Amino acid sequence: MNRFPKLTPLSRHFFARRADLVAPALLGKLLVRRLDNGVVLMGRIVETEAYLGPEDPASHSIRRRSAAAQHIWGPPGFAYVYLCMGMYYCLNVVVEPEGRGGCVLLRAVEPLTGLETMRLHRPRARTDYELCSGPGKLCQAFAITAKLNKADMTAGDLVIAEAEKIQFALGVSPRIGISKAVDWPLRFYMAGNPYVSHPNKPQVTKRAV
Repeated sequence: MNRFPKLTPLSRHFFARRADLVAPALLGKLLVRRLDNGVVLMGRIVETEAYLGPEDPASHSIRRRSAAAQHIWGPPGFAYVYLCMGMYYCLNVVVEPEGRGGCVLLRAVEPLTGLETMRLHRPRARTDYELCSGPGKLCQAFAITAKLNKADMTAGDLVIAEAEKIQFALGVSPRIGISKAVDWPLRFYMAGNPYVSHPNKPQVTKRAV
């Protein structure tokens, strides 16, 4: 059931493609979360990272076989939320056809709706630019924890929805904070957007979108 009648969640078909195709296609889309008290949080996705299937040594489809990660190999469009270094949560969406084990990490969003609540969730953020400018910050601002692991992101209280198209330059760089396949250009972001994390990361490619 669509809990956001004025928005159109992305279809499962959208996510059933290669991670390196889905990741840049998610830029500009809307991350939407309905809290238990009815407050709606929404932000524009401005930075993602692709994690491929079994050929990607940095992917959890190789490194993790826990019960919490088994659905990575299942149907696309579901949330994969994990605790990084025992400190903060990261939100991924499962992509690629079933059995492949691909994911896209949401690294940063531009907050649009529910900023007062996000500020309460992120009291250490000095400015609104810091509310969601990183995967851990994003999860804190949107109150995303392991309880949302395996959530269907095409329906329910946590979805990625269509948005009005905007023009932007696409930045591409290696992924951040990994120790394997460190030079693979699988980080995608809106170049020049002040809400991305690590804006000075060396850029490999930029093209108009």
